[in-house]
Amino acid sequence: MQKLKNRVAVITGGTSGMALATAKLFVEEGADVFITGRRHAQLHEAVEAIGRNVIGVQGDAGNLADLDRLYETVNAKAGRIDVLFASAGAAGVAPLGEITEDHFDEIFRINVPGTLFTVQKALPLLSDDASIIMTGSMLNAKGFPATSVYSASKAALRSFARTWTVDLKARNIRVNVLSPGSIDTPLFATVPQRVQDDFVSLIPRGTIGRPQEIATAALFLACGDSSYVTGTELFVDGGVAQI
Repeated sequence: MQKLKNRVAVITGGTSGMALATAKLFVEEGADVFITGRRHAQLHEAVEAIGRNVIGVQGDAGNLADLDRLYETVNAKAGRIDVLFASAGAAGVAPLGEITEDHFDEIFRINVPGTLFTVQKALPLLSDDASIIMTGSMLNAKGFPATSVYSASKAALRSFARTWTVDLKARNIRVNVLSPGSIDTPLFATVPQRVQDDFVSLIPRGTIGRPQEIATAALFLACGDSSYVTGTELFVDGGVAQI
């Protein structure tokens, strides 16, 4: 039986990697899916790759006007949201002493207020038993060089999950953070090989994660299988943050 049959899902930043794999799985499990992306060509390619039951809406999760346009489209086409996966994010490294204002502003703009307003602006459309999932990172629980700004931005999402769970409890809306570790995505491929090798060496199973492994965890948080799970952080990192 399809776990998301007749459900409506919105996935921001859904044009590549983990979010694209999740969109594909959600459609396979019966959902009608809306995805967003900043680049028109990449968004078109993602919609083509998913193939059915998907609508792409171009936009930047850190831009409030773009978010308004996204939800106007969702309202017109579907009228509600059952699963909101706030997956759009920005990453970057800079050691303490070399952090610039632009570096800080770009990462925080998308990861913190971008996520906050992605959720807040969706509230009128969210079903009373909806699931909200945010993409965190195992880096918010571990100290790695040059990641302080990115790690702090993801730690904010963990705090959001706790407080929003209380804010939304009257509506039975669940809020959770899905925190990946090193995953074989186009973004990870841009990291220098030496750094990639260092990260992989920390994984107890000895191999990097796959986008599909994040997608199945997102499906768990999206569907009724996780009906008693809220306000928490699910690490999908091969155990790196746990040891």
